[in-house]
Amino acid sequence: MIKENQRLLNRLHVLTDGAVLYLSLPAAFWIRFCLLPNGIITVPLSRYLALGTILTAVQLFAYAAFGLYQSFRKTRLRRELEKLWLAGALVMGALLSFLFVQHYINFSRLTLVIWFLLSTGALSCKRIILRRGLRYFRQRGYNQKHVLLVGGGEMARTYWETVRWDRELGYAVAGYVSSRPEQGLEGLKWLGGYDKLGKMLDKFRPDEAVCAIGAEDYGRMAEIIEACEKAGTKLSIIPFYAKYMPSNPQFDELEGIPLLNFRRIPLDNWANAFCKRAMDIVGSLALILVTSPVMLACAAGVKLSSPGPVLFKQERIGRDKKPFYMYKFRSMRVNTGENTAWSRDHDGRKTKFGAFMRKCSLDELPQFFNVLKGDMSLVGPRPEIPYYVEKFKEDVPLYMVKHQVRPGITGWAQVNGLRGDTSIKARVEHDVYYIEHWSLLFDIEILLTTVFRGKFVNSEALN
Repeated sequence: MIKENQRLLNRLHVLTDGAVLYLSLPAAFWIRFCLLPNGIITVPLSRYLALGTILTAVQLFAYAAFGLYQSFRKTRLRRELEKLWLAGALVMGALLSFLFVQHYINFSRLTLVIWFLLSTGALSCKRIILRRGLRYFRQRGYNQKHVLLVGGGEMARTYWETVRWDRELGYAVAGYVSSRPEQGLEGLKWLGGYDKLGKMLDKFRPDEAVCAIGAEDYGRMAEIIEACEKAGTKLSIIPFYAKYMPSNPQFDELEGIPLLNFRRIPLDNWANAFCKRAMDIVGSLALILVTSPVMLACAAGVKLSSPGPVLFKQERIGRDKKPFYMYKFRSMRVNTGENTAWSRDHDGRKTKFGAFMRKCSLDELPQFFNVLKGDMSLVGPRPEIPYYVEKFKEDVPLYMVKHQVRPGITGWAQVNGLRGDTSIKARVEHDVYYIEHWSLLFDIEILLTTVFRGKFVNSEALN
């Protein structure tokens, strides 16, 4: 039943999105030429409607490419809205560029901008209302995904806690089957041993069985798979070693033997790496040219604010654990604690001009030269000083994974508010997510978010 409901919901989702996109264009036409001043019509409405047909198809394709029509049961609303606006902005930018190059100057650009804001705003409201409606019904037992849990290991407890407290996900767990009642699964009914699995599948007819057995019960896997296949129930498996796995594991094949690759990342592909490096070179050169007057002003301000060098160079650990020197404008008086301490928002060593630069993230501008040299990227995990790398690699799981890519000026952790004196564990989780899900579109999204929020990162290490 859940599959049929999802298909129906997706079809309605696409149809209503298409209707909103198409109808927003005549609405934008009316606003521009009937409500706003200087409404001189140079292109008839019929041509805008013809353009609207093409725009609607292209926009729906962009939404699909961004994954907006996949099941959003596991996707947060904020993330969905970010994708919606980013997809719309990219299509809008491409449209305006095309019209400019092809000299279709008679189309009102203001009308198209109004259409983008109107349609994307309406679609955002639609998704908010839809989410709230689904949440309302799920809390009352409708639109639930019915699950039977198999196993009582650590990952079974983690799964139960996740779906138990997040009602918006809409999972209803009928109970669990394991060799004995388990601690940590309080509130969930024990349905008996593994020998009862087939009977429980026939009784509850769940949409899905989730197998989360511990290492000690691994020998029962064949029995569990056979029972689910016999009952025609979809089986999802959470391995007992799942906490060490990437979120999107890759598989190789050796003469029919599947090999799970724990740490293959998109940037291992040379074409992906080439595209990212090309974007870094072009982007850093452009940004150096654009910000050169600001950098000259900052250099003069640093020199006049306190004695010492204009640039601050600090050793950081980069890709493949290789050290490099990261550049910043010096924002503090010369001190001796630069290799073992973080600075705080209120730090007596900052100069007044240095505090101003940090507030506006101007001290980070010289890192564009690090990007041009190849030590850094525009987007990536923030690099740490060697002292903290040695400390955190022993205490924080997966910490060293971040060194498989070039460090960045801004990153997924930073645009999610994890700057300065914040949780290292949370930062690493965001960094690993970025590394495993890298794409050029993801980089562009992070860069746009950084620009719109008005800063790169708060400088977290002493300088």
